[in-house]
Amino acid sequence: MGRFRDALAAPGLGAIAEVKRRSPSAGDLRPDADPAELAAGFAEAGSAAVSILVDERFGGSVGDLRAARPASSAPLLAKGFFQQERQLDELKQAGADAVLLLLRDLDERRAAAMLSRANELGLDALVEAHDVDELARAVGLGAEVIGVNARDLDTFRVDRGAALELVASAPRDRVVVAESGIAARAHGAAAELAGADAILIGSALMCAPDPLAKLRELLARPLVKICGLTREQDVAVAAEAGADLGGFILARETPRRAPAVLPVPETMLSVAVYVGERGNAPSDLAQLYAREDGHRARDGVLLRGDEQVARVVDRAWQQEDPEHLERARSAIGRIVLAGGLTPENVGEAIEAVQPWAVDASSSLEREPGIKDHDRVRAFVAAVR
Repeated sequence: MGRFRDALAAPGLGAIAEVKRRSPSAGDLRPDADPAELAAGFAEAGSAAVSILVDERFGGSVGDLRAARPASSAPLLAKGFFQQERQLDELKQAGADAVLLLLRDLDERRAAAMLSRANELGLDALVEAHDVDELARAVGLGAEVIGVNARDLDTFRVDRGAALELVASAPRDRVVVAESGIAARAHGAAAELAGADAILIGSALMCAPDPLAKLRELLARPLVKICGLTREQDVAVAAEAGADLGGFILARETPRRAPAVLPVPETMLSVAVYVGERGNAPSDLAQLYAREDGHRARDGVLLRGDEQVARVVDRAWQQEDPEHLERARSAIGRIVLAGGLTPENVGEAIEAVQPWAVDASSSLEREPGIKDHDRVRAFVAAVR
């Protein structure tokens, strides 16, 4: 395994931050981008690796790779349209740790030859697929790092939903990178829960007033879930405040029961919350509790499709639960911390548990099912 693969295979969701001056679809993004300055800054801001566009169609060159190499110790991915082994030799000499190989542009013989030469040079390869057939080709070629691009490079259309299904179908013994269309924490979270080890972020960083701050924002954890939403205006306030997940309770025993899973903006994921039996309301995720003594059980699970992707550590139903934080602290895997969280105590809870997400509902209300907008904003601000 090379440095690039190792960095992306580390626990948690990694990021490849990209230096890209322009895009064929969007035009100029950041024409004056300094690859050395950005490569150093991205690594300090939490990026596992840095991608450098070396193709002139993106305003880049191999010189950008040479400039970035001494500025950063992060693994560098050379990104372009490579079809000849001699190009890999030049990229290695310029300081690349990894290269992009686009299966769209390579037949089986060329792809195998390029992978072989990359291995000889000690370069990792990010082998990119954008449909089922290309994913199967990447797996068949033995690619250790597979990129799933949500953008069709012919039409430039982004289809995150289709890309997530490709990510979910990739073998779990490969490192999988979700590429394109990552502009909000929810996009990264959706890719992570589908099985991605890392996300590649380009245009969203280059278009931001402060690329490093934008990278930190996209990687920030815990995520924020506002639950018990029953009205569209409350969804809008939660989204405007910066919440990442919106919860809609569909259980019968609560005054916070939603009429349905309401629409959420693309910066949020919707979560249908069930007790006892899971329903089939359309949503990005489902949160399921067992039913005990006519009410929900103490803890639940977060599901993507039929797969459990996180554990929800909650408090006992309408009871004091002095072991709540201790149980969450000792739990393994992704933890959604719920139960009794408020703008006033969530910071302390995060410090104690370090959860993947925090979930608040009744503490943010002015009456059951009706959110207090100031407290919603205060809760999100306290998490951030």
